[in-house]
Amino acid sequence: MSNSHKTRKPNSFFQNKYLLDTKLGDVNGDKIPDKVSLYGNKPDGPEGIFADNITVVIRDGKTKNLYTILLKINSGYNPTIFLGNFTSDKANDILISIDSGGSGGYGFFYVYSFLNNQTQKLFDFELFNDYYLYDVIYKDNYQVEVISKTLNKKFTIDIRNKGDSYLMQIYNENGTLKSPICGQVSAINELYPIDFQRNGVYDLYSIQRIIGIYNADTLGFVQTHLRWNGQRFVAVNLNQFVAIPGTNL
Repeated sequence: MSNSHKTRKPNSFFQNKYLLDTKLGDVNGDKIPDKVSLYGNKPDGPEGIFADNITVVIRDGKTKNLYTILLKINSGYNPTIFLGNFTSDKANDILISIDSGGSGGYGFFYVYSFLNNQTQKLFDFELFNDYYLYDVIYKDNYQVEVISKTLNKKFTIDIRNKGDSYLMQIYNENGTLKSPICGQVSAINELYPIDFQRNGVYDLYSIQRIIGIYNADTLGFVQTHLRWNGQRFVAVNLNQFVAIPGTNL
């Protein structure tokens, strides 16, 4: 379903709005570069780093007509555009990335196709967050199990390197849990476009933090390689990976 429309009164639309980012590339498939921009308000003034009412504006390179795409979540920090082909349809798609700015380090991400001047949403970070579900369970012997319920995968993290003061809060001297404890996997933190196959078609690579007993307690990262299958982005080979931070020798 399209949520774009041609801007009838450009002057009124751009009034009091700031240009946040802009990229050039053919997004409608006519082989003529189009201009894709992000505009928004800055409540804190021109030097402010927070923007709201962020809107995608596409200027058709051939007709010079303006189109807008309205974002459901349209406020945050460091909004950026990436243009790349995610679907093998010979036109660039539009990746929008916005930082939440909160302590969780979440991000807001959308991918749109604008082929033939028609908007199609290809990726929505909220749908991703709702689809990929996890359990994070502390186990005896200083281990934490991360269960990817959606993909039916289990990962085990050894947390002995967290230090005595940390472990003493959770474990008895014999390595058994003092009481059941669960962590969590955060909403999507980062989403990167990567041309893994070096063929000009991009995949998505998402990163989510594995959180322990408090928000700043990062146990590792769930990484999901996503590829467009003609209808939606799916995990490549139905697989995920867990990375853990290193410690000083």
